[in-house]
Amino acid sequence: MEGWCGVARQERAVRTRRAVLEAAAVVFAECGYSAATVSDILQVAGVTKGALYFHFDSKEALARGVLQAQVAFAGPVQELKVQEWVDAGLLLAYRLPRDPVVRAGAVLSSDPQGREHYGSAWPAWIELSAQTLAEAKERGEVLSHVVPRQTAELIVSAFHGVQLFSQLECGLADVERRISVLYEHVIPAITVPAVLARLDVAADRGARLYAEAVSVPRSGLVSSSG
Repeated sequence: MEGWCGVARQERAVRTRRAVLEAAAVVFAECGYSAATVSDILQVAGVTKGALYFHFDSKEALARGVLQAQVAFAGPVQELKVQEWVDAGLLLAYRLPRDPVVRAGAVLSSDPQGREHYGSAWPAWIELSAQTLAEAKERGEVLSHVVPRQTAELIVSAFHGVQLFSQLECGLADVERRISVLYEHVIPAITVPAVLARLDVAADRGARLYAEAVSVPRSGLVSSSG
C-alpha cells in the first residue's frame, strides 16, 4: 500500500510540475518574460504558490524549465541522419503555432534582456544539430567540405529569422511552408546527390511525423508538454 501511495504521489507531482510549466509557457508566450508575473502563472495553472515553488523557486527557474522542455523532443530514428536533422526543424515549425511551450521557448530565447538571466534554447539546438550533422558526415551523407557546427549555427539563426518573419507577417500561419523552403535551399549545398534525392522536406512532414508519434507513442517523439 505504501508503495502504491508513493507512486501516486510521484504521478501527482509530475502532473503538477507539467501544469505549472505549461501555464508559465502560456503566460511567457503572451506577455513576455518581463511582464509575466508568478501570480499570472498561478492563476493559469490553478495550483497553490507552495506547489509552484516546490518545483520552481523563481520566475527565472520557470523560464529555464520552459527552455529545457522546448528542446526535449525529437523525431523518430531515420535511416538517413540528414533526414533526422531536417525532421527536427520541421517538427519544431509544426509545433510553434500549436504548443505554448515551444512558442514560449522561442519568445524567451529572443528576449535580449531576459535571456541574460535564464539563457536561451539556441545553444542546445545548435549542439543537437551539430551532433546530428557530424554523424551524417561520418556516414558520407554530407559533402566533405561541410563543417557541422558552422552549418548548425547557420540553420538555427536562419530558422529564427524565418520564424520571426512569419510571426510578424501572419502570426506563424505559414511558418511550416517557409521552413520547408529554407531547407530546400540549404540541403543541396551540403548533401551528397544520392542522399538529396531521398530526402523529404515537404511542408507537411512535421504534421505527418507528429500525427504518427501521437498514434504510436513509442515511435520516438518526446512531447515537451507531456
